[in-house]
Amino acid sequence: MSKQILPAQQVCPWRLEFTANPEPGGVRFRTWAPLVTNLTLHVVRPVPAIIPMERETDGSFAVFEASVAAGAEYFYQLNGGSLRPDPVSRFQPRGVHEASQVVDPNAFAWSDHNWKGLALSDFIFYELHTGTFTPEGTFDGVIGRLPYLRELGVTAIELMPVATFAGARNWGYDGVSLYAPHAAYGGPDGLKRLVNACHREGLAVVLDVVYNHLGPEGNYLGEYGPYFTDRYHSPWGEALNFDGAQSDGVRRFFIDNARYWLTEYHIDALRLDAIHGIFDFGAYHILHELADEFHQQARALKRKAWLIAESDLNDTRIINRVAQGGYRLDAQWNDDFHHALHALLTESRHGYFSDFGTVGDVCVALTEGYVYNGRQSQYRQRRHGVSSARNPGRQFVVFNQNHDQIANAEGGARLSRLLTLEQQKLASLILFCAPNLPMLFMGEEFGASSPFDYFTSFNDPGLADAVSKGRQREYESFFRNRTFRDPQAVATFEESRLGWSEIARAPHRELLAFNRELINLRTRHRCLSNCRKDLTRVESSEAERWMTVERGDPSGSAAFVFCNLGPAAREIPIPSGAGDAMLALFTGDRKFGGAPTMLPPAVLESAPGRIGLPPFSAAIYLRTR
Repeated sequence: MSKQILPAQQVCPWRLEFTANPEPGGVRFRTWAPLVTNLTLHVVRPVPAIIPMERETDGSFAVFEASVAAGAEYFYQLNGGSLRPDPVSRFQPRGVHEASQVVDPNAFAWSDHNWKGLALSDFIFYELHTGTFTPEGTFDGVIGRLPYLRELGVTAIELMPVATFAGARNWGYDGVSLYAPHAAYGGPDGLKRLVNACHREGLAVVLDVVYNHLGPEGNYLGEYGPYFTDRYHSPWGEALNFDGAQSDGVRRFFIDNARYWLTEYHIDALRLDAIHGIFDFGAYHILHELADEFHQQARALKRKAWLIAESDLNDTRIINRVAQGGYRLDAQWNDDFHHALHALLTESRHGYFSDFGTVGDVCVALTEGYVYNGRQSQYRQRRHGVSSARNPGRQFVVFNQNHDQIANAEGGARLSRLLTLEQQKLASLILFCAPNLPMLFMGEEFGASSPFDYFTSFNDPGLADAVSKGRQREYESFFRNRTFRDPQAVATFEESRLGWSEIARAPHRELLAFNRELINLRTRHRCLSNCRKDLTRVESSEAERWMTVERGDPSGSAAFVFCNLGPAAREIPIPSGAGDAMLALFTGDRKFGGAPTMLPPAVLESAPGRIGLPPFSAAIYLRTR
């Protein structure tokens, strides 16, 4: 593609520095390698060349080479010995052990210059794995499904990690070239085409990034600099050195990575994987610094962009403002919402589900956020968490399924294998009526029957065996009496692909129609989408397993949600003020595959009346002004 000059309003003061940058007349190579005394550039394609590099005072090495251009492939030779890829390689076309390729970051012809991003409260997430979402398993394959996603009503796709990993199959959390989009998915141009197409469709793009460890194969960072530490321990690999000697360069590596995705790839939000595995006891926490630099870059680009954490700490410092002692990340995944609703409907009690299972837990998740807000946890055998009651609903991403909860907690089984059709619709309705940011996992909207398992394709048999055994140990309490599929088996990956033909058949067709209408209802009515926890009121009965949710809005409109969470028909009290609200959606409707034994009224009576609902069903009533 021809080189494109960015419009003046998109010019920004930052660019990626420690990499191979094409410049007029050649390419400037620079890398940070304080553990290396001698570094040599080895160009291997198209014309081989060996060029010594100059050591700088900060431990970096640099050289400008006029004989090289974009597309050239190169290694760095460390201390006259091993040839290694560039730690900040923009592309690894032949894999994690092979040469890096020079990429011109300005060569792609973007057409999204009018895209300014979405308000955080407008996000409806759709998490997907690029390799299993479509038969093609590529970024271009995802592009072909964007019109479907727009019709579904989601506003953002969330990509599981795409940084280059060893082999062809992986979830992405074993990435080692963190700046290089995986070649099998389509590489840098493929990801840029996808982001560009998403913005054309009005969809934001969220990218999952891993800043708590690197994968075990092809991980050469430690040969360049003090990236790792043995002072802390991670269950997934060596802990990263964010607060020890020479950690400034390590911090820069990861902060630059966040700015890189925002700037060169126009990414709208980053989801930071498992930040409870990021250790920093310095005064300026790495997450705080990352948020400062990321938001500053977004302002320079005149775009809305967000940071979303995955954390099991139930600690509001992650999302609180700096004035409150927080790191000011914009939002976080709320696992407690998932655990509360999942345990209630599936009756699962293995692992951390042993802490959940009541209607009251679901109510707390809806009105506060964290269910474990300082209360005693049986699973952890200690008190856990703090109150999140004062944090706005838009700071919590909620879900009924995600990659971890399907593969890890339920041995690959989706809710379509664990719940009836009526229960699936009930769970969806509660999700989209929550005063939070809802997320679907790919295929959830039509009840995909395919499993989603953990899969890898490491080249070293010993490593593959160690990873499999380590995974079994980590999730031992979840896999009792369950099949543990070999992550290395090709079949484990293939069976995790979505079967798109299902959307034309019952009951998948009906569930898809239900979710489309449900999302559309949420989008059209501010009382359902305003994320106002303070205007949310919940009542429930533990004994009778029902719950009502009232969602208000400053405009005066309101939604009244009635949920029968049990296996018997129930008469549910009508909340005060709900009189004359009209039925907007009923999970048991025949067009959604229901066969109701009783129908809710079209219009609500004034309290103290009741409405009858069949087992595992729900209804939404709306009152507009």
